Amino acid sequence: MTFKAGFAAILGRPNAGKSTLVNRLVGQKVAIVSPKPQTTRNRIQGIVNREGAQIVLIDTPGIHKPENELGRQMMEEVRQALQALDVLLLIVDAKADFGGGDRFALEMVKNAKAPAILLLNKVDAIAKERLLPLIEHYSKEHEFTEIIPISALTGDGLEIVLNEIIKRLPENPAYFPPEQYTDQPERFLAAEIVREKAIVASRQEVPYAIAVLVDSFEEGAKLIRIRATIYVERDGQKGILIGKGGAMLKKIGTEARLELEELLGTKIFLGLHVKVLEDWRDRPALVRQLDWHRQLEQISASQETDSADGKS
Repeated sequence: MTFKAGFAAILGRPNAGKSTLVNRLVGQKVAIVSPKPQTTRNRIQGIVNREGAQIVLIDTPGIHKPENELGRQMMEEVRQALQALDVLLLIVDAKADFGGGDRFALEMVKNAKAPAILLLNKVDAIAKERLLPLIEHYSKEHEFTEIIPISALTGDGLEIVLNEIIKRLPENPAYFPPEQYTDQPERFLAAEIVREKAIVASRQEVPYAIAVLVDSFEEGAKLIRIRATIYVERDGQKGILIGKGGAMLKKIGTEARLELEELLGTKIFLGLHVKVLEDWRDRPALVRQLDWHRQLEQISASQETDSADGKS
């Protein structure tokens, strides 16, 4: 029996439902989700295993016009995800009007070399008579290999999506072990879970000004000790996240700790600190640290240095 394996990137404008779709297909939480746009900042890979096939799904940041260094890095993440693909999935919010972000996403699809499948998401929340004109509109815009109405929230249509992806995958051995569902390091996942809880708990401009970096991640036999810093840009934002008597920060920490314990299957000690770093979104050095691919490179370099010091 032949085995098929390959990469499928999910493209779309903010809040189209990319991360919800990835989590639902994988069956595990690999990407944080919130009602706020531009929650995803990195390429996130989720792994779906089926009999005779493995799909590596790539969740990408929402397509938008970058206004700062962070935005530019996010769009670079999208461009990187479109390299060496087997299948491209364009996800569209069927409830939303066609706009500039959709036009930009379509242009990226047209320039990509992989076959493209259109996913019309959130069809559970629209009238059926709206669906046909939407299909006609996108059919005129681009020759998609398939157009599939779905609901990432309820799971409707997602088995069809998986089958259509698998049809287009090349014959390859699996890229990852069957028990693995993401390639993200646990310390990055911890930072993302903390950021998700902080985003949901905060309001107004605060979610866009939040960054989280893990300062230490120490694994013991029965406990993982994690210390992380939440960065914001203004003193007022810091006050909101800490809350009266530290109540908000405690709430964020408790919710993040409980979810991490469930995800990682062990007890967690989580220490959080909030720090103001003005205009960090325009600071290339900090923005680069938010990319977990670079974090891995730094960890590897540090381990090599420690190993060399041990031998000398």
